[in-house]
Amino acid sequence: MSNVIDVTDASFDAQVLGGKDVVLVDFWSAGCGPCMAMAPSLELLAEEYQGRAKIVKVDARNNPETAIRFAIRAVPTLMVFKDGERLETSVGGRSKADLQAMIDKYL
Repeated sequence: MSNVIDVTDASFDAQVLGGKDVVLVDFWSAGCGPCMAMAPSLELLAEEYQGRAKIVKVDARNNPETAIRFAIRAVPTLMVFKDGERLETSVGGRSKADLQAMIDKYL
C-alpha cells in the first residue's frame, strides 16, 4: 500500500491547498525516466513523513487543468505547498536527500 497520494484535477484543491500540511507535489508523466527514477524515493519519503507532510503525485498529461494552472512545462516538476501557498518549485529529477531538504525547511 502506497503512502503517496494520487491527485487529479478534481481533488487537487482539497488534497493540496485545503489543509495546513506541508505538501510535496510531484508533477510527472508516464514514460518520463527521471520521474520513474524518483518514484522509490517519493515512496520512502511518504512513509517517513507520514503524519507530518504529504507526498502527492499529479499525472500532468492526464490532469491538464492542474498542469496548466501551475504552468508545468517539463516533468518532473516538484512544488512544495504549505497552508495552501506554493513556497518552492524545482524542475528535474532530484535525489532523496534533495527532496527531504525541500520538505524539512517548511516543517
